[in-house]
Amino acid sequence: MVKLRLKRCGRKQRAIYQIVAIDVRSRREGKGLRKVGFYDPIKNQTYLNVPVILYFLEKGAQPTGTVQNLLKKAGVFKEFPSNQMKFN
Repeated sequence: MVKLRLKRCGRKQRAIYQIVAIDVRSRREGKGLRKVGFYDPIKNQTYLNVPVILYFLEKGAQPTGTVQNLLKKAGVFKEFPSNQMKFN
């Protein structure tokens, strides 16, 4: 199963996160299938590659709670058909 989740990068006390599509069994810093965006909580910046995110969601990828909140704020789910939303 594939998940959309955060991968920690940056240095001590200055974390930024890559949003990656990754296999569930991989560890947090493991190799992802594809980088689909990034999130900087300090500057409150978010970059999302929406077409790729929609592709993974259509194929059944499940976003984690934090990633799901980021996608909601960005309005990604407005572009995703509501009958296909099956999140935990």
